[in-house]
Amino acid sequence: MSETKDPIPAWPRSYEAGSAGHRMRPHLRVATKAALLGAIFLIVPVLIYAQFLSADQEKRALVTASVREQGHTVAAALTPTLTQPGPANLPAIGRELSRFANPLTTIKLLFRPVSSGVGGFYYVATSAPEPSEELEAERASLAQQGVLGRLDESCSGDVPIEQRYTAPDGHDEVVNSLIPIQSTSGCWALVTSLSASSLPGLSLGRPYYDSPEIRFAGAIYLLMALLTFTTFWSIWRGLGRFAERARQIRAREVQGASFLVRNTVPELATVAEEFDRMVDMLQDSARDIRRAAEDNAHAFKTPIAIIRQSLEPVARSLPEDNTRGHRAIGLIERSLDKLDGLVASSRRLDEATADLLDMPRIELDLARLLERVLGAHSDLFHERGIVLEASLDAHVPVRANVEMLETVFENIIENAISFAKSGDRIEVRLAIVGDWADLTIADSGPGVAPQDLPRIFDRYFSSRPDLPDNGDQSVHFGVGLWIVRRNVEALGGGVTAENRMPAGLLVRIRLPIRRALTQK
Repeated sequence: MSETKDPIPAWPRSYEAGSAGHRMRPHLRVATKAALLGAIFLIVPVLIYAQFLSADQEKRALVTASVREQGHTVAAALTPTLTQPGPANLPAIGRELSRFANPLTTIKLLFRPVSSGVGGFYYVATSAPEPSEELEAERASLAQQGVLGRLDESCSGDVPIEQRYTAPDGHDEVVNSLIPIQSTSGCWALVTSLSASSLPGLSLGRPYYDSPEIRFAGAIYLLMALLTFTTFWSIWRGLGRFAERARQIRAREVQGASFLVRNTVPELATVAEEFDRMVDMLQDSARDIRRAAEDNAHAFKTPIAIIRQSLEPVARSLPEDNTRGHRAIGLIERSLDKLDGLVASSRRLDEATADLLDMPRIELDLARLLERVLGAHSDLFHERGIVLEASLDAHVPVRANVEMLETVFENIIENAISFAKSGDRIEVRLAIVGDWADLTIADSGPGVAPQDLPRIFDRYFSSRPDLPDNGDQSVHFGVGLWIVRRNVEALGGGVTAENRMPAGLLVRIRLPIRRALTQK
């Protein structure tokens, strides 16, 4: 078999895009809902956090301003005592500080002599009475946590500050005010701090997101989001498994399986039972349709055969010169031929309907099946002087019903043969294109009228004369190509037809190959 050189048009992209979009549309809807849900879970806490942060900042600003104002008041009260000439009156300073003591704030006074230089601060007094050994420990803690470093700066001017530090006894304080008081003997530093636990609703001295209530709320929110998305994902996964079970049962990939037996989602048990009933009803309907088709065909063919046999003695008994009688006999015989064709067409339609309802599939090699069908028509090709040119890729795996594919190939090949004359060519090509098996069958016949081309796969459409000279009568009642389209689409593929230049018709069939089926 030689390979044809004529270019074959590419498969229209509209079918692939349409079928892919049809398969993906449910998944896109679920993905869109998941994305929307994720956006809500992200945006809502950001908006709420922004509102809470703004309120917290306002409260922090009010508290900090109040503490700093208190520090300035204390500094103004202590300035006459601290700046007087001579040695500092430490007992008087202590008594003065104790006047400003309260449960929320702590006031500390440190002193750096002129001769000590930077970093030489000494703890002098505090508004809360503390043993002398604890004062030194607290001074060391202030130095270690960087507060005294800010005191070096404050002696050259008032420095706004909000620094958290841990006291020796373990409680946290927030330094809100460092006020320098210059004297002839050195630099006094008044440190005003607020107990971190005194106002539990404020995140003093640390980021708002680091507060315990925000951490707790965030943990609960993350747990809720995780639970929501886990539930969402489990339902999505369960529905996906349920759909896969449906595909396996529909394609007969498993024997004796049911939705209920193979279902893993308890909430879908009732649905699975209904699906099992529906499958049983469809299979029963398919058997009834096949049985009725066979019974009806026999019921109609019997009287037709009797009429045909009864015409033979009548035709023989007519004189040869009785032209009207012979013409009437001829009309009756042609009408009987048409009735035979109608009965055969009706049976084929019923069988095609039953095949769609109950269609077991197997894995098969499309190339080998096509070779077998072409081989079965080799005598007909030779008898009519038609040249067959075939180019078939080896091993084209599909999952399909053998009888349905054989019907497809036979109908198209016989349709091409019926239009071919002696010496004409019929070109058959089979190739793998991506995830599709691409089959083209082209003839050199008259083609189809442009206005009829979109309708050739419609039911009962035929552009032929009412009665053919020979062959299967049913193919000329407009059901052959309609069955082709029905079978191909039932197998997940598509079929198109177009006129060739300068003459002829090209029919293109695409079927999903096995690796594409396993990814559905």
